Amino acid sequence: MSTEALTLSRGSGGGGTKEFLKRYRWIGGRLLVSLLIMFIVSLLIFLVTMVLPGDAAAVVLGADARPGQVEILREQMGLNLPIWQQYANWIGGVLSGDLGNSLTSGDAIGPTIAFRASNTFTLMICAAVIGLPLAFIMGVLAAVKPKGFMDGFVNIISVIIASLPEFVIGILLILLLSLGLFHVLPATSPIAPGAGPFADPVLLILPVLTLVIALLPYTSRQMRASMLEVLDSEYVLMAEVKGLPRRLVIFRHALRNAIIPGIQAIALSFAFLLGGTVIIEYLFNYPGLGSALTQGVERRDIPTIQAIVLIFSAGIILFNLLADIFTVLATPKLRTK
Repeated sequence: MSTEALTLSRGSGGGGTKEFLKRYRWIGGRLLVSLLIMFIVSLLIFLVTMVLPGDAAAVVLGADARPGQVEILREQMGLNLPIWQQYANWIGGVLSGDLGNSLTSGDAIGPTIAFRASNTFTLMICAAVIGLPLAFIMGVLAAVKPKGFMDGFVNIISVIIASLPEFVIGILLILLLSLGLFHVLPATSPIAPGAGPFADPVLLILPVLTLVIALLPYTSRQMRASMLEVLDSEYVLMAEVKGLPRRLVIFRHALRNAIIPGIQAIALSFAFLLGGTVIIEYLFNYPGLGSALTQGVERRDIPTIQAIVLIFSAGIILFNLLADIFTVLATPKLRTK
């Protein structure tokens, strides 16, 4: 290889490396921001649970406990330490995989949380697999013919459903399919300890259906708005002027670009599903993280509350981080900024 060719090769390689670093440095930046947010959230979770009324040691020992016994247990639990040291011990245990022990049962929180987390995420994934494609199809059909029958139908259904809280939707489904007109589904969804969520798939139908219905309004309207914006763009109008079939313009040109804002809708949908499971699991007596959280609040089981809220927060932060990454990857001009 000549000296000139070698020089050009080195220059090209250096330029490629710089371009690579320029395009993907935002990943490291977003990761750092997410970690910072997670740290702040963990600090807030710890501080809020620490200022709850009552004494955790007194709750464990019961109303008949003597003051001396309470003080001894407080020392064993580390509650007599400075607040910053308590936080350091807690977050250090979390990072090492030790979520602590339940104050009510004394059992390790980790195995219990793992079982309930698998149930909750199964519920979320089933609802997302059914609800997101259905919402996207409704949004696209509504946008293809604005002010048409499908558009009006989607808007009316979205407004009606959006005005109903999740627990109201769940109660209506129970009355309709379990206790009222039809007796085809169980009103509650208890899963035996140690059994998987698919041990009796019928138990999942009502909770999943409730989440799917509650998920439809926002995602379908978001997809409709995104599709309408793309259909009014110049390149879509140009494709139609050139005589391309309407179906080809919609699916090859418009839908591909309308999906990009839909990525953010998907992330918010998963965050909504994660938060919605708290009410739905309690309503249907479903053994997931949401029902464990409500039980922990009722019993003032602080370590359990901290662990579950931290998992919920981490999930929401992760969903938004993935949405940002996929959005930038799907939009070339954002990768060069």
